[in-house]
Amino acid sequence: MKKNEFEQFKTKSAEELRQILKDSREKLWNLKIDLASGKVKNVREIRKIKRDIARTMTLVNERA
Repeated sequence: MKKNEFEQFKTKSAEELRQILKDSREKLWNLKIDLASGKVKNVREIRKIKRDIARTMTLVNERA
């Protein structure tokens, strides 16, 4: 997630952030499954998704 994308996340509602978080976690789960089966070639994608999840969780928690 780039800085300008993160700024756009700040304007989203809490419900939209929760949906994004759910989708990111699902994508991470699928990447982990693919990694175990040897299908993933770009393992950096897992790190990127984890960081996106952390940023999204930070925004959700700030609003709570």
